[in-house]
Amino acid sequence: MNKRISIIFSSLILLVSVAWIQVQHHYTSDELRKIYSQPSDQWPKPNVSEGVEWKEIGLMPENPYKNVDSLKPIIELGKVLFFDPRLSSSNQISCASCHDPELGWSNGRSQSVGHDHQLGKRNSPGLNNIWQTEPLFWDGRAANLEEQALMPVEDPFEMHQKINFLPTKLSKIEGYKKYFEEAFGDETITSERLSSAIAYFQRSLVSRNSDFDNFLRGREDAMSDEALQGMHLFRTKARCINCHNGPFFTDNKFHNLGLHFYGGRFEDLGRFDFTQDPEDIGKFKTPSLRDVMYTGPWMHNGFFNDIMGILQMYDNGMARPKPRPGMEDDPNFPETSELLIKLELTIEEKEQIIAFLHSISAPNFRMTRPELPK
Repeated sequence: MNKRISIIFSSLILLVSVAWIQVQHHYTSDELRKIYSQPSDQWPKPNVSEGVEWKEIGLMPENPYKNVDSLKPIIELGKVLFFDPRLSSSNQISCASCHDPELGWSNGRSQSVGHDHQLGKRNSPGLNNIWQTEPLFWDGRAANLEEQALMPVEDPFEMHQKINFLPTKLSKIEGYKKYFEEAFGDETITSERLSSAIAYFQRSLVSRNSDFDNFLRGREDAMSDEALQGMHLFRTKARCINCHNGPFFTDNKFHNLGLHFYGGRFEDLGRFDFTQDPEDIGKFKTPSLRDVMYTGPWMHNGFFNDIMGILQMYDNGMARPKPRPGMEDDPNFPETSELLIKLELTIEEKEQIIAFLHSISAPNFRMTRPELPK
C-alpha cells in the first residue's frame, strides 16, 4: 500500500511539473542572449524536481593537477604507460586503444575490442575532466582513479595482463628506469606506482574551451541563437539539468533509464553487479556531457549513434520495458527513474538542444603520442 501511495504522489508531482512547463514564458533569442549574459543567479529558475540536488551549469573550475611542477614527472610517466601496448599480455593493446585522444578519449565504437578480439559489453567513455568524478566506470565499481587504472589491464576481456607479473615485465625495459627515477626517486617498479602514474596522467586531461565557455566569459556572439534556445530548454522544459548539471554536466550519480534489457539477451544490470543491491538494478552512472558530440556512439552499451534518436527517447520519458511472460511478479524488475517524463518537445526544440550540445563540445585535442622506452 505504501508503494502505491508513493507512486500516486510521484505522479501528482510530475503533473504539476508538466503544468509548469506549459505555462513558462517563451523568450526570443535576443532576450535569452541578454539574460544568459548576466551572472547565473539572475538566470530563469531551472525545472528541477523536488528533492534533486543540483548545481548550476557554468565554467569549469581550474584543474588542480595539470600545472603542478612536482606532478609533471609522474604525469609524463603515466602518459608513456597509457600509450604502451606492452602493458597487455599480447603487447598489442594499450589504454589508448580504447581511449584515443583524437576520438574524444573514447574510440568511436559501440563496445571496445580487447584481448583475442573479444568484444566487451560496455562503451568506452571519454576521459576529459575525469579528475572531478568519483566513483569510476559505468557501474561505479572503482572508488578512485588509482583503483580504476589497472582494472582494464588485468581484465581478461581487455588487456589480459596479470598485475603481479607486470612490474617484472616492465623492469626488463631499460628505458623505463629514468622515468621511474624522475617520478618516484628510484627505479623500482611496483603496481602501486603504475596505477598512481596512470591515474595522475588521466587527471591531467581537460576539455578545451567550448563556445559555451567563451560565451560565459563575455563573448556574446560565441553561441548561436539556436544554441541559446537549446541552453534554455536544457535547463527548463527538457529537464536535462536534473541529472546533467554543474560545470561538467553530470551529477555523478546513478539512474535507471530503462536500458537494462532485464531478462533478455543484452541484459546488463549496471550498478547492481557491483553493489548487489536490488535498488541498483539497471542503474548506470550519469556521463558528463562535456564534448559529448565527439564521443559517440552513446549510452553505457553504445547502442545509439543518432543523437536525435536519443532525444526522441527522452522526449517520450525514456524506455519503459514491460516484464516478459513469467516475470510479471518479479519483485526485482527495474523501474525507470521517475525523473524521466514525457516532455512534448517539438522537432525544432530538439534541434536547438542538439545545437547546445555542440556548443559544449570543444574540438578534440591532438596529443602527440610519446616515443616508447626501449
